[in-house]
Amino acid sequence: MTKTSSFFAFSVFFFLLLFSPSSGEIKTLTITSDTRPMILFEKFGFTHTGHISIAVSSVSVSSSLSPPDPSRLGFFLLSDESLLQVLLEIRQNPQLCVLDSQYTYKLFTFRDLSPPPASSFNHSYPVSSPNEYSLFFANCAPESSVSMDVRTELYNLDLDNSRDYLSAGLTHHPTLFFLFSLAYFAFLAFWIYLCYTNKRSVHRIHLLMAGLLLMKALNLICAAEDEHYVKVTGTPHGWDVLFYIFQFIRLVLLFTVIVLIGTGWSFLKPFLQEKEKKVLMIVIPLQVLANIASVVIGETGPFIKDWVTWNQVFLLVDIICCCAIIFPIVWSIRSLRETSKTDGKAARNLAKLTLFRQFYMVVIGYLYFTRIVVFALRTIAAYKYQWVSNAAEEIASLAFYLVMFYMFRPVEKNEYFVLDEEEEEAAELALRDEEFEL
Repeated sequence: MTKTSSFFAFSVFFFLLLFSPSSGEIKTLTITSDTRPMILFEKFGFTHTGHISIAVSSVSVSSSLSPPDPSRLGFFLLSDESLLQVLLEIRQNPQLCVLDSQYTYKLFTFRDLSPPPASSFNHSYPVSSPNEYSLFFANCAPESSVSMDVRTELYNLDLDNSRDYLSAGLTHHPTLFFLFSLAYFAFLAFWIYLCYTNKRSVHRIHLLMAGLLLMKALNLICAAEDEHYVKVTGTPHGWDVLFYIFQFIRLVLLFTVIVLIGTGWSFLKPFLQEKEKKVLMIVIPLQVLANIASVVIGETGPFIKDWVTWNQVFLLVDIICCCAIIFPIVWSIRSLRETSKTDGKAARNLAKLTLFRQFYMVVIGYLYFTRIVVFALRTIAAYKYQWVSNAAEEIASLAFYLVMFYMFRPVEKNEYFVLDEEEEEAAELALRDEEFEL
């Protein structure tokens, strides 16, 4: 490999390792005429009982130059800490093949394959040093392409000698997601009771909010089952399909509910303006695209050529959606402020402005925490504590749901909208200030 291509390849993989979550389910992959110098297959947190099993078959290597040296193609493990050392080595010696680096744990090369036409290899390796490792394939033969079928199994052994196919930092996920699903089912039951006891104050938005809680609870229970079956058997047994279905419905409902609440639909007015409809028409298709990207990222893994592109698509779409749902809240605040100057109901308008301003701050806080703080936790936490970032994200989501549902709960005498007449003058003075300008 040239100096430029080697360094570029490792720079890309440094980016990949930041964004690729640890996984570990049994995967069977097909590589066809691939010319990439590096292919990232998996990232996994091993304990002191860790093992990795690799089966390679139907291997063929073609080159436009002389027949490649089979020792220049092979699989190896690399920890995040060692990645920077390998980058430094390549800068100092551009001709270095990563398989020869002292910082990589070489598993095998194509020299170990059985003779043609079988050209296969199957072996299991214990991982002697506990850490989080990435499984790579390296092609140091210039102008060559590789085709092969690869089956990988990465797992840790439990005390009873059973296999745990979840990474060391994710092994608590089934319990975590199950407990949060119970919390949302209880939340849904209480919300139904609240709506039933306040029938006169129930609007269509409250029914959508109930649907959102149901989808969130089902999404979590499917996530728990998905992770449980992966942990025990190495495959999701179809639960991943249900997980993606409920995740798609849940995300579409979440962004829709935030937009509709932000516009005051069904709560303050029974209609949507054209610009508010356009926001929904933008957000919903973008959520469809984001979920397609999420499925590709989750199901294929980083070995596909377009994995980085799909990651970028997902991040870009998520940022656009987060920005789009803020606009209706801002429009409602400005509209209420303008209305307050002419309708003579200062106290009621002040209450509405206060409510929507608080909602604006809650949404901003939720988006900031789940997009920035959670990512930071996922990046800095030790590999054994990766579940902490997921727990923080679910706690923040539950807190957001609780606050949003409390603010817009169905009650006959909402404290935000029923104020004493004697407060009217004070409200008028408050509305003259510029504190509600955003």
